Amino acid sequence: MSSTSSQPTSGPDRRTVVAAVGAAGLAAALTACGSGDGSSDAGSSGTGTAAGAAPDGGGTALARTADIPEGGGRVFKDQGVVVTQPTAGTYKAFSAECTHQGCAVGSVAHGMIVCPCHGSEFSVADGSVKKGPATKGLAPARITVSGDDIRLA
Repeated sequence: MSSTSSQPTSGPDRRTVVAAVGAAGLAAALTACGSGDGSSDAGSSGTGTAAGAAPDGGGTALARTADIPEGGGRVFKDQGVVVTQPTAGTYKAFSAECTHQGCAVGSVAHGMIVCPCHGSEFSVADGSVKKGPATKGLAPARITVSGDDIRLA
């Protein structure tokens, strides 16, 4: 006869551990992806502050509205954002990290945010991919526009 016991050991069983790890992974993915509804709260129009931003002008100063050309934009490498003005008085902000391989976007020209590494291009209006190899748009960033000041929220 064998002297091994069939009594359970202390601690969770394998099924409990697998379920917990799966739930934690799902929660992390949902948090990282946001609402997943495809809507963008990138930036603000020139008429106020972005939703949830401090109305007192808090945040990191980026530029004056006159510094951002209509139909174009400007890359702020130190802050990791690109600010655009797709139409007069409307300002948007996006991550300056290309979604293809993480290079910093380098310029804004002809209505496109351009990555110098592999030539991906993104729309100044919504950060969506207009030319690959990137397949995912730029992540929105939050800014406030108060008077002539543009600040990173």
